[in-house]
Formats: sequence, structure tokens, C-alpha cells
Amino acid sequence: MTGEEAERNPAAGTELVTLRSGRRVAVESYGDPHGQPVFFFHGWPSSRWQGAVAHEAAVATGARLLAVDRPGVGDSDYHAERRLLDWPPLLAEVADQLGCDRFRVLGVSGGGPYALVSAWALPARVQAAAVCCGVPPLSERADTTALMPIYRMLLHLYRRRPAAMRIAFRAIRPLATVRPPGWAWRLLLRAIPKEDAAALSMPGMQERAWCGYAGSWKGDRDGVFSDAQIYAQPWGFRPEEIRVPVRLWHGREDRNFRCSVAEELAACIPGCTATFLESEGHYSIAFRQCEAILRDLLSAGQQR
Repeated sequence: MTGEEAERNPAAGTELVTLRSGRRVAVESYGDPHGQPVFFFHGWPSSRWQGAVAHEAAVATGARLLAVDRPGVGDSDYHAERRLLDWPPLLAEVADQLGCDRFRVLGVSGGGPYALVSAWALPARVQAAAVCCGVPPLSERADTTALMPIYRMLLHLYRRRPAAMRIAFRAIRPLATVRPPGWAWRLLLRAIPKEDAAALSMPGMQERAWCGYAGSWKGDRDGVFSDAQIYAQPWGFRPEEIRVPVRLWHGREDRNFRCSVAEELAACIPGCTATFLESEGHYSIAFRQCEAILRDLLSAGQQR
């Protein structure tokens, strides 16, 4: 790894875990290799490389951050017709092979539902869960005005033409990882909330965010699409049934998922501790508050 690559991706290295099914799952380690294990679930479209944004925070808090590529994403093998409920058994196998009997989970954005289903299904192993700027349940949501316009459009199209959407995702895959020129980045920064623009302008953050995004398209041709359709389907469990300590963090300037949907979700989870920050957006809260989120998560569930 060159110095430049190490700066944008300060990982300890990739470990390929082979499941009993024969499928492989890619895991990247960040933070303190001898620290308390925290499984990191990336957003969408992203990959395990997104864990790099939390590396320094994990070192500072003594967390061994284990970032996992979901099936079909990055270097993890594709799993056709998978559901959200397929995640906890996969996580349990990965944790076994990595020597993690008990652990915590952190889901960022699209990783949020994966953190919650893990807490629900594995209460004897998950000590606590954190959700940062997480995706809310969408399958039965009629009012989508709290979602970013592109998400509303994708959800609308998926509900009507899922097969056509799959074909469209396949078609754009060759172009999806073509790095945009500098002027395109500058336009993007002008189009998003100022909190998010400031966070993405932090040293090294654009590189790390890009690595996470580009890595998502490295996997199966249907990987990114299959990862997306999970959000449009029923979760298969009720958040009201979670009995593990849950920490929910959300920025009041989040325009991807308005704060109102996070408040609804937090109200459903028994004993959920929710933190809503006035001056944070969707991306900025994960980048700028990661150390606070990890410290809070590591303090949760100490008596369990």
C-alpha cells in the first residue's frame, strides 16, 4: 500500500471469511486491533471501505472496528433473493470466525436497519447498537416527503417496475465508478447542506467517501441493486421487540432522511436513547461525531 493509499484507507487488511454455505464475506479492520469489537455496517451505495472515516475515532476510543461488505457488495459473494433477516445468521458466523463472542454494532445510513436487526435477533451477543442517520422502515410508508427527492423517485420506480430498475442498475454499473472531475465535486458541495459540505471538505474525507462508494460497485452486477431493494421490503421484525440498548443519532439538518422519521423510529424502540444535533446533516454527523458516537456505544450495555 502506498502512502497515499494508506492515508485514504488506513485499514489493517482484508480478511475473507468463508461461511458454511461456501460464500465468502469480506471484513476490513480499523481502529485498535486489540480493542473492544464493534461491527460497522456501511451505507448505500457504499462498502466496507467506508469504515475508514471512523478509523481515528476508533483508535481514540479503543474500538476494534470490523467493517463488513454485504453480500454482492465489494468483495463479498452475492446471495440471491436475500432478506434483511438473513443478516444476523451471517453476522454470527463472521463473529465466530473472528473470535468475537460478544460485540457491539454500528450502522451508518443504509447500515442502520442491519444494526437494528442484529440487536433484535442476537440479544445474547449484541451488547448494544448504534444507528447514525439511519434509513427508516420504508416498505409501507405512503408519505415519502421526508425523504430526499432521489430516494422518493427510486422508491416510486421500484414499487412499480422492479425488473426495469434492476436492468437500469446493470446498465449504469460501468460508468458508476468513473471518478468525477474536480468541478463536479465543487458543484456537489454547493448543492448539499452546508454542514455536509463542510464535513466532506475535511482533509482526506472526500477520498475515503469515494473509496467506500466505488467499492460498492466492485461486486456482483446485481450487488448494489439487491442491496438497495432491501430497504423497500418489510424488515421482518418489529423495532418494538428490540431488547438491546440502542443509541440513535441524527442531524436536524439531514435532508436525506428528515429528522421526523428518526424521531418516529426512536419512539418505537424500547429504552432508545436518541440524540438529535442541531448543526449536523446526513454526512456530517457520521464524519464529525464519530468519536462521540463510539464512546457512547462502548459505554452502553456494560452490565449485560
